[in-house]
Amino acid sequence: MGYADTIRGLLAEQPFLLAPMAGVTDAAYRIMCRRRGARLAYSEMVSVAGLAYASNKTWRLVLPEDEEPQICVQLFGSKPDQFAGAVEAVAERVGSRLTLIDINMACPARKVITKGEGCALMETPELAEEIVRACVSRASVPVTVKMRTAFRQGERTAPELARRLEAAGAAAVAVHGRSAKQLYTGQADWTVIDDVARAVDIPVIGSGDVFSAADASRMLAETAAEGVFIARGTYGNPWVFDDALKLAREGDAPAERSFVERLDALREHLGLTHRYLPLMSRARTYATWYLKGMPHAASWRGSVVRCSTYEEFMALVDEIEADVAACQ
Repeated sequence: MGYADTIRGLLAEQPFLLAPMAGVTDAAYRIMCRRRGARLAYSEMVSVAGLAYASNKTWRLVLPEDEEPQICVQLFGSKPDQFAGAVEAVAERVGSRLTLIDINMACPARKVITKGEGCALMETPELAEEIVRACVSRASVPVTVKMRTAFRQGERTAPELARRLEAAGAAAVAVHGRSAKQLYTGQADWTVIDDVARAVDIPVIGSGDVFSAADASRMLAETAAEGVFIARGTYGNPWVFDDALKLAREGDAPAERSFVERLDALREHLGLTHRYLPLMSRARTYATWYLKGMPHAASWRGSVVRCSTYEEFMALVDEIEADVAACQ
């Protein structure tokens, strides 16, 4: 069985995946989602140059915690030799828990693309192929690629690039239905998923505008995607993976989570951040996602950004819960 079949088998079990998100998918975030149905989870975007310099800060992005049974590591850069070295180093450090190596050719951030990295690699297909070959030559796990529709607005280069990367050894490709120039604006074009699927024989993972379990289930049903990346749809909703799977397989509509259940999840998330991350500052972002729709949410969001310690965050959640109870 080839690596494409390995990926296809994993997607058949659970097609809904926690997408790699810079500044978001740390160990605490991954564990929250794993506990609610995300069987495959990805690291944040990891610099191959950072790994080359053996930065402890960079390695913190890679290494799974004890509770995590696996990790998919997403790498970015522009130098094939650094990718090859990074693949070897990651395999050595992560060991049997490494599920796959993913190459980022989708990030549209200016500080990334100005270095010829991320989605800029879609403009240099020969280099993109060379990077895939370098990774495949050193990897003992599948190598996959995440890309966009194209780098430039109005173009559609993903199908041809996917074909070339399959020939270079990629075991699967993910495609986000926007160009780099669109960033995250406008509407994602899901038809590119079908175009890419027609161009290759390896599995295709869809991405873009998946904000709910219903969106995820619809992408799987209405496109040629064998898997679906859920990114912004996880914000304040780590239950989306179980919900999407039940909806896709059984037609069960997702349950509406109560305010109390969401606040309990926030406490759990804060506890994981306190345990696994050096600082609580990241909680200022995700805590506000759990508060959406709650009484006086705007005021509470203002309080969240003033919290610095685990104790301050937990005390604030107690205040919010008391306020919710008084309003009901």
